[in-house]
Amino acid sequence: MALSSQQKQQFKAQAHSLNPVVFIGEKGLTENVLIEVDHALAAHELIKVKIAGIEKETRQATTQEICIKVKCELVQMIGNISVLYRKKPKKQ
Repeated sequence: MALSSQQKQQFKAQAHSLNPVVFIGEKGLTENVLIEVDHALAAHELIKVKIAGIEKETRQATTQEICIKVKCELVQMIGNISVLYRKKPKKQ
């Protein structure tokens, strides 16, 4: 599910006022971090993730790995903050 540029613009505007809900530190991407990202996306759809203490290339790779493993879309990445989106599944 690729986001259109119009959708990305809307999500960027919504994310502007959000605070990061998941923090990734020196240990990097662990299973617990993936679980937290998954839970946060299930609850909020649109979240910010702060990736601290890692070089730019590693931050980009980490963000891509998160998107693949928890099946979400990258809205934008500015500095050490990544904005992620995943639509909530419909309740049956």
